[in-house]
Amino acid sequence: MSILSETALAGRTIAVTGAARGIGAGITQAILEAGGHVALLDLDANAAAETAKRLDPDGGRTVAITADVTDPASLDAAVAATIERFGALHGWVNNAGIVRMGPAAAITPEGWDFELRVNAGGVMLGAQAAWRAFAGRGGAIVNIASNAGKVGFGNMAAYNASKAAVINLTRSLAGEWAADGINVNAVCPGSVATPMLREVAAELERDGLGDAATLFAGMVPAQLKRHVEPVEVGRVVAFLLSDAAVIIRGQSINIDGGETPY
Repeated sequence: MSILSETALAGRTIAVTGAARGIGAGITQAILEAGGHVALLDLDANAAAETAKRLDPDGGRTVAITADVTDPASLDAAVAATIERFGALHGWVNNAGIVRMGPAAAITPEGWDFELRVNAGGVMLGAQAAWRAFAGRGGAIVNIASNAGKVGFGNMAAYNASKAAVINLTRSLAGEWAADGINVNAVCPGSVATPMLREVAAELERDGLGDAATLFAGMVPAQLKRHVEPVEVGRVVAFLLSDAAVIIRGQSINIDGGETPY
């Protein structure tokens, strides 16, 4: 069997959280390229619907669903809506996340809890929703971590910690759920050309650390000499959702243009 046919997702339905924009939209595009169906889960259902319309003009292979990754009932309802629309659920991508910049000494308990609850707790709740949907049939889960979870960048301690938690959680779930036929992996993007990265640059500018456009340009990986594009992350995710990735388990794969050597 060729790699192309092994990585095809034709006939499969994948749910993607935080799918309205950025990496989530890139993942949606890549899954559609591979022949799959996508449930775009997002707090902003209107934005998700706009992305679905842009990537799937006929609307035959996408559905936009309101979902809150911090609410198990909301996620279960999204699963039910996905299965009602497409008849089954084969894969799940935990992509939704937030980042708040600032010195570690200034992080409030509320700020710490919120960022960990969305970025790490949302992955756990999403994985649990997928596990319930996959019961008896198996499936694939891909978690979107970050190279920040390995490196620990300045002025984003809560984000770093949340993504490190996702990396360890991925390995834990992969081991525990293998017997259920569920494969779990993660990817660790670096500087991806997304609205979130531009927001980070803007926050740094507000902190007096330079011009946002210059800061954004300065985040380009040295080896790659350009930002990673969201759909490039998406294509790695699509591979990990496929049968070809059955031998890859519990891994956290860097997609950062060579910036992180481990």
